[in-house]
Amino acid sequence: MTESSSPYMSSPRVTVLAVQPGDPPFRIVEVDGEVVGTATSMTDVILIASEAGVSIHDLDDLDTVRWVGGGKFTWQEPHW
Repeated sequence: MTESSSPYMSSPRVTVLAVQPGDPPFRIVEVDGEVVGTATSMTDVILIASEAGVSIHDLDDLDTVRWVGGGKFTWQEPHW
């Protein structure tokens, strides 16, 4: 297999984990694999990343942010 035929795998610096129960519900934010804070909104993610030295210009940029357990609009626990 040559490099040109191998799939591209991005390694984003910021990871936003699934919604956690709480009042209000929150998501854990990691930068470079280290937990750096908890977010209750998209704005929190941008601020936390900035404090850790990472500028986010586009929350949909998969090379910058990885969303686990829901996208940028998921801030409530699923109600099954």
